[in-house]
Amino acid sequence: MPNMKYYSIWIGIVAIIVYVFQYFVSGFSDIFLLKQSAMLEIWRYITAIFLHGSIPHLLFNLFALFMFGLILEKKIGSNKFLLIFFVSGVFANLIAVNFYPESLGMSGAIFGIIGVLVVINPMMGVFVFGMVVPMFIAAIIWAAVDIIGLFIADNTGHIAHLSGIIIGLGFGIFLRVNHETRKKKHTIEIPEHILRKWETLYIGG
Repeated sequence: MPNMKYYSIWIGIVAIIVYVFQYFVSGFSDIFLLKQSAMLEIWRYITAIFLHGSIPHLLFNLFALFMFGLILEKKIGSNKFLLIFFVSGVFANLIAVNFYPESLGMSGAIFGIIGVLVVINPMMGVFVFGMVVPMFIAAIIWAAVDIIGLFIADNTGHIAHLSGIIIGLGFGIFLRVNHETRKKKHTIEIPEHILRKWETLYIGG
């Protein structure tokens, strides 16, 4: 099993601490969220991931992070998980901020995690809308909800969600192909003429 450092939990703790500052410190969010008018302030690319617009927003993301994040971290290792989390989170927010005045939250990172799990463990059971379905079906349902949400005025970053899952699918394909390649390299193939000789000597033929 890959080495577990429980980055999923640590990320969640940081997000909770950051939200406390958001709640009690006036103007805190505005300094660290990603917005069109401050694209050159590159620290926002990272800090925006840990900001949340409300307590329900934070709680939903923490629930998904602890559930899917820990599963992925256990499967691929903490370092790869951390890379996927931040790359998905940063690029999902960067894409989203081209369509919204500002972007914040780790939803894009979480959908990146989901995208990876769709590829490397598509049949994993997931509870969605009162029923258990395979992971790839759950992802299709969530993506469909976000596509519909693009045409409804709300405060949800649907573009960040869709961007995150596409980035995650890319990571998942890379991990799966790389895993299959390494598996083939470690497979010992015995030449056919040696097999025939062995059959002649020990089995007869």
